[in-house]
Amino acid sequence: MKPRAAVPAVISLGSNIGDRRLNLLHAVDRIRRRMRLVRVSSLFETDPVEAPPGSPPFLNAVVLLLHHGGAERLLAETMDVEKELGRVRRQKNGPRVIDLDLILYDAAVRSSPILTLPHPRYREREFVLAPLREIAPWWIDPVDQRMVGSIRGHGEVRRIGPLLS
Repeated sequence: MKPRAAVPAVISLGSNIGDRRLNLLHAVDRIRRRMRLVRVSSLFETDPVEAPPGSPPFLNAVVLLLHHGGAERLLAETMDVEKELGRVRRQKNGPRVIDLDLILYDAAVRSSPILTLPHPRYREREFVLAPLREIAPWWIDPVDQRMVGSIRGHGEVRRIGPLLS
């Protein structure tokens, strides 16, 4: 049987508990061990979106990678990384050590009980779009055929600087 070809994928990363930058660095390290990391965005700080009152600000980034195993497998791998880093889901949109979301998987468009591609709200979220425009402005949204570089979301983001030095 012929091995699957590697396809590009985008994962967003966020953290708003503890040493946020270190949490993101640990996530990138674990992602790098499992698949081929192509690009890592800068760090962006954002106020929490749809979060309980008093939630601390997030540090966010986006990674572009190549993956061989299919979107569902990549989703499972991201959830494994979250567990390894201590993510506990106590409250919807509550503060978290790490949050990894599969945003884009090649040109896949699909919806199932466990996975919707592209991520259904990424076009609204400037905390995903700003770092994504930085590392892959040429990516074509598979639903509306716009380049990511031309999509603007909601919310304020502040570029902090590089995640990796």
